[in-house]
Amino acid sequence: MSRATLAATATLAVACLTACPSPVRPRPTRGDLTTEAERSGWTRTGRHDEVVRLCDAFAAAYPDRVRCERFGVTPERRPMVALIASGPGGLDPDDARARRRPVLLIQAGIHAGEIDGKDAALWLLRDLLDGEVARGALDAVTVVLVPVLNVDGHERFGPNHRVNQRGPEAMGFRTTAQNLNLNRDHVKVDAPEMAALLALWRRWDPVAYVDLHTTDGAKFEHDVAVLVGPKAPRPEDASDAVAPAARALSDALQARLTALGHLPLPFYPAFATDDDPASGFDDVDPPARFSHAYAPARGRLGVLVETHSWRTYGERVRATYHVLQALLERAVTDAAGWRAAADAADRADAALAGRDVVLAWRTTSEARTVEFRGYRYERVPSEVSGALWTRYDEATPEVWRLPLRDHVEPALTVRAPGAGYLVAPAWADAVAARLDAHGLAYARLDAPVTLADAEAFRATEVTHAAFEGRHRATVKGAWARESGEVGAGALWVWIHQPRARLLLHLLEPLAPDSLVSWGLANAVFEQKEYMEGYVAEEVARAMLADPAVRAAFDEALRDPAFAASPERRLRWFHQRHASWDAHKDRVPWFKLDAAPVQAD
Repeated sequence: MSRATLAATATLAVACLTACPSPVRPRPTRGDLTTEAERSGWTRTGRHDEVVRLCDAFAAAYPDRVRCERFGVTPERRPMVALIASGPGGLDPDDARARRRPVLLIQAGIHAGEIDGKDAALWLLRDLLDGEVARGALDAVTVVLVPVLNVDGHERFGPNHRVNQRGPEAMGFRTTAQNLNLNRDHVKVDAPEMAALLALWRRWDPVAYVDLHTTDGAKFEHDVAVLVGPKAPRPEDASDAVAPAARALSDALQARLTALGHLPLPFYPAFATDDDPASGFDDVDPPARFSHAYAPARGRLGVLVETHSWRTYGERVRATYHVLQALLERAVTDAAGWRAAADAADRADAALAGRDVVLAWRTTSEARTVEFRGYRYERVPSEVSGALWTRYDEATPEVWRLPLRDHVEPALTVRAPGAGYLVAPAWADAVAARLDAHGLAYARLDAPVTLADAEAFRATEVTHAAFEGRHRATVKGAWARESGEVGAGALWVWIHQPRARLLLHLLEPLAPDSLVSWGLANAVFEQKEYMEGYVAEEVARAMLADPAVRAAFDEALRDPAFAASPERRLRWFHQRHASWDAHKDRVPWFKLDAAPVQAD
């Protein structure tokens, strides 16, 4: 072989780390475990019946190390399947729990048009079981793989669902048959698919949750972003080991992917100003509705994988394969530490009572300059939109020097109750359904409870916006001491339990993914009884005989908008009258610093 041929072969080998499809390797003794993606040379992806067939075929080919499980049914009555792969003692969740065996929960197709993860994970699973990659990983961990989470969306199949993406020829749709975005549903759990996934989570208690996606966005050279959470520190927990484990895993994955020939990023490459590369990036710590933030809310590692949509399908599948390979290689040495960090997080969560806990973070304006591998571009006026638009020249790579804002500060800090929350009986079933989905403990009380020193949250301002099929409520207000009685059937939810941090996300009204924020309590913000205007006129005159009321009303009239509104002026008196609904604007659960005492 000539030197020129050798050089060309070496160059091709390096390029193939990201660009070349894998060879199709027949396995006559194990049946056909290849996918339509492999057989088509990475131009097509298979339908869901292929996933179901392969789930059974893997279990048949590797009966001692793989189990296929139907773990749910979609609204359109399709089966949801998971492959469980493990060495000895890891195929049963009870055995895995008894052995404290680390479990990795990996899912793809939560957005079914972004389907790289399905084909990559099935390919990697075959190589993993054959000992061709990450040797020893299945002795260290159990892998629970959901190749397609959004099954109904996957079967809404067509060539035009991802116009910002190169390949495959046809793919599924972003949302479910109920038009719900599953990656906004981890906390509220509206979709049956999410309820099924969380039931799988409760059985297996994974130490890490891996979510496989494809980006939208601009054109640049970086081919994959891997975000490992939690990113932000946990200042209320000095013993926290999950955040340090996340940082160590992120660093290891970035280094390994670089060694494998990729251009990885540890942040999501979305420009701060849409379509303007010069604006740089805001590396945010997202709310718990998203996969890689929900896992940290449970005290677990969250890993979000985003391949770059403008790479070919074969390149994207290979990049995802390499992320999973790198993760499993780390599992061989680090999984026991991930299990220990998760156990420590459970203990720390059970000790949050009375502490200040950060539930939301914001990115500050503090920036550092990073070198980013892009292409030459120009921003030009558009006769179509009337704005500037960006034209990229993919034939001319260049390095951009851009601001990256990755410094965060607390945006919402709440005080955890000293004992727990008491949910009013009329709301107990709705709240219990969400607590059950997340595996949070509670008890139903069979007698009334007298509240002598509880806290109630009253909203002072409420705005609504439609999102994900709900009317979200953004509230302002505060907890304040109140007394009263709550009838039999109330729900007592104690704070001294693992996943208490997640409980705060659910029941603290100001949290961005609380049940209040998702509109569960919208009815309490509506006025149902009214005082007629002529009655309010009479009531007002009687009340104004009190000098204190007169002084307060005169002070209110100093606001021109108030003074100019007859409705607001009369409502001012109604709100101070004994007929005003005392339950309006009060969230239907209470915060208690001592366990409730039931009446005899």
